[in-house]
Amino acid sequence: MFHIEEELKKLPSLPGVYIMHDKQDAIIYVGKAISLKNRVRQYFQKSRNLGIKKEQMVEQIARFEYIVTDSELEALVLESNLIKEHCPKYNTMLKDDKNYPFIKVTAGEAFPRIMTARSMKKDKSKYFGPYTSAGAVKDVIELTRKLYHLRTCSRNLPRDIGKERPCLYYHIKQCDAPCQGYITESAYRAQVEELLDFLNGNHKKILTQLEEKMYEASEKMEFEDAAQYRDLIQSVKKIGERQKITDHPGEDKDIIAAAMEDADAVVQVFFVRDGKLIGRDHFYMKSAPGENRKGILSSFLKQFYAGTPFIPKEIMLQEEVEDQELIAKWLESRKGKKVRISVPKKGTKEKLVEMAYHNAKLVLRQDKERIKREEGRTIGAVKEIEELLGLSGVQRMEAYDISNISGFQSVGSMVVYEKGKPKRSDYRKFKIKSVQGPNDYASMEEVLTRRFIHGMDEREERRQQQLEDEFGSFTRFPDLILMDGGRGQVNIALEVLDKLHLSIPVCGMVKDDKHRTRGLYYNNQEIPISRDSEGFKLITRIQDEAHRFAIEYHRSLRSKGQVHSVLDDIPGIGETRRKALMKHFKGLEGIREASVETLSNIESMNERAARQVYDFFHKKER
Repeated sequence: MFHIEEELKKLPSLPGVYIMHDKQDAIIYVGKAISLKNRVRQYFQKSRNLGIKKEQMVEQIARFEYIVTDSELEALVLESNLIKEHCPKYNTMLKDDKNYPFIKVTAGEAFPRIMTARSMKKDKSKYFGPYTSAGAVKDVIELTRKLYHLRTCSRNLPRDIGKERPCLYYHIKQCDAPCQGYITESAYRAQVEELLDFLNGNHKKILTQLEEKMYEASEKMEFEDAAQYRDLIQSVKKIGERQKITDHPGEDKDIIAAAMEDADAVVQVFFVRDGKLIGRDHFYMKSAPGENRKGILSSFLKQFYAGTPFIPKEIMLQEEVEDQELIAKWLESRKGKKVRISVPKKGTKEKLVEMAYHNAKLVLRQDKERIKREEGRTIGAVKEIEELLGLSGVQRMEAYDISNISGFQSVGSMVVYEKGKPKRSDYRKFKIKSVQGPNDYASMEEVLTRRFIHGMDEREERRQQQLEDEFGSFTRFPDLILMDGGRGQVNIALEVLDKLHLSIPVCGMVKDDKHRTRGLYYNNQEIPISRDSEGFKLITRIQDEAHRFAIEYHRSLRSKGQVHSVLDDIPGIGETRRKALMKHFKGLEGIREASVETLSNIESMNERAARQVYDFFHKKER
């Protein structure tokens, strides 16, 4: 349990970033402070005057965490990164997040194009930038199209060569019409190489040509053309001020440091993605007698990266570890690309490692007991579930639930837990498309089929594009599927997996008469689980979360007026008959269980309408 008053006493008088969480552990606010102790305490003082918005936020705070930095400026940058990464509810967000522009050349295509991009992706394109002037980028792209005659269309070439007429750019001599086969791929590629040479900063040749054309136009008294050449020259010079090329979107690295005290150790990991520090995590470790920090770091590297799906290109440590070269080779074999393990000695990298170590020391000193309890609630709980089911290596669990009102407008939810913690970025919701009426089994079959077919298609697409194997919400499959029910729900999941030739353990969460989980259903048998165990509590949290997520989605649809009674979908049942049925039976269960004879005796009903109602609720269910 997180005791706010106790945790406030532990706050350091240092600059940093604080992160507020609600009861569902979602991040609802991120802020920076010159003094964490003074700033965070202000939120919980009785005499506070924060304004209505922040007063509402404070009421929802269940816990907070913080990251210590070396300066307020560092805190400012980290705050910005975390806000963009997590989009907290109570932070003011810039809706139109206009990042600095890049120039993108689609080098992976047979006939590349040049265009503006607001972000970089992990593809085969080449990116130049970022640049501060969007106008200069636009001018240079227009200039390069005129000079190198690159196409502007989005046609799939060479597949679509000759299928359509050439566009206007061909007729104004700004494109050599590769769509018609008027230029060979090799000749077009030569022009692309010249373009890349220009974008790499070799501007002298182009500037000379532009100056000659400007003077020539001026001598001919074509002053408008001369002015255009002058403006293009200025754009080329301006964009050259901040030009650099990268074949990948920024730097991906993990920064790792450990702090030790007796037999206890805390390892702090900072995650840098696309060159930005976007978050951190800390891990409590119990060290063996006589273990030193090198041994702690070495053990952590092997255990952490054996289970995490993403491995960065660089891992920075505070000191060299045992078997460092061997660990690097192992990581390379998992990633399929070179992985560098380094120990920075100076500059900003060393400061980042030092900041990670400083935060690890604070956590170890102030939060040691809380971390132990948290480890028990998460990783320890997962271990208990593994032991109950006879499994190992369970990192990712997915749970599913179906929600509807009176059997109408069914929706499905998918929630994801990794290492015992919710991973909300991977949650997904489904609107049931193929099932009419109250049929939870058929709805669940649709949800699972769509989820795994989508994931298999994305995997194949990434394989064909030879993209780095970075898992997303659908491409990464679970180590364990949890169904909100017993034998029936489990069998539905197993049938879907069997059809798709997938092998994933499926476990049901069996409920008692009071709709409380009483055990697990696995391998055709019910396994009892102690209600006092952390494993049981984790199962209950996952079950509640799947149910909550489905209900919230259904509620959002109802708020849009998209949900009505299931009786509206029965032919021949209008408003009068619907009211009569509900008045007599008080609910759908009574209607579902009634015979044709009973239904036909209801006011305003006849035998034909009764038969339609009966048939609707007694369709063959699986």
